[in-house]
Amino acid sequence: MSAIRDLLTALRGRPGVDAAIVIGRDGLVIDDESAPGFDRERIAAHVPALLAAGDDVGEAAARGALATAVLEHERGGLAVLSVLSRDAMLLVMLDPGADAGPLLYELRRERARLASLV
Repeated sequence: MSAIRDLLTALRGRPGVDAAIVIGRDGLVIDDESAPGFDRERIAAHVPALLAAGDDVGEAAARGALATAVLEHERGGLAVLSVLSRDAMLLVMLDPGADAGPLLYELRRERARLASLV
């Protein structure tokens, strides 16, 4: 688990990252690094429904399974969901001022390596 811990610590250390959570397909937290006040268990419990909806959209559009989703919320901030493997997902919560571009690029470029950590 130290490889996952190192990944989460590195993500959490990026400017604007409030939480980095590895979540199982069952909606349970595998590991996380999050700011005080984040209800990681509650957040994680909703992720499988997001994944299922994303997969359904991809299937309907003949685009395949969900790989990455970006959610923007009313009171600011982004949630970036990245599917790492059949069994694990990474959710990164960004504050409203964070630059999501570099994170999205790195997650896409490093998906296979990240998947090997979980």
